[in-house]
Amino acid sequence: MSTSRHRAVYAISVAAALTGAGVQNLRVYERHGLVEPGRTEGGTRRYSEADLDRVRRILDLLARGLNLAGVELVLRLQDENDLLRDQVTGRLDG
Repeated sequence: MSTSRHRAVYAISVAAALTGAGVQNLRVYERHGLVEPGRTEGGTRRYSEADLDRVRRILDLLARGLNLAGVELVLRLQDENDLLRDQVTGRLDG
């Protein structure tokens, strides 16, 4: 995991512009637990490159006809798959 990809630097308006998602949509995705942007000490959302990639994936799944519940399921399964892959790779490397 590259720390620079996970550094939360983009304000919500910038994240919306970079992904093509509206600001309100980003808030909806967060409420549904689909994306978890970082927060400043003052509570302002900050998005990382990894968050932007996830938002783009959400938009792709929505464009393919999935609803938010379907997107949530797909993302959860992908996250679990990534975790398992990392565990297997760690065992093979270790």
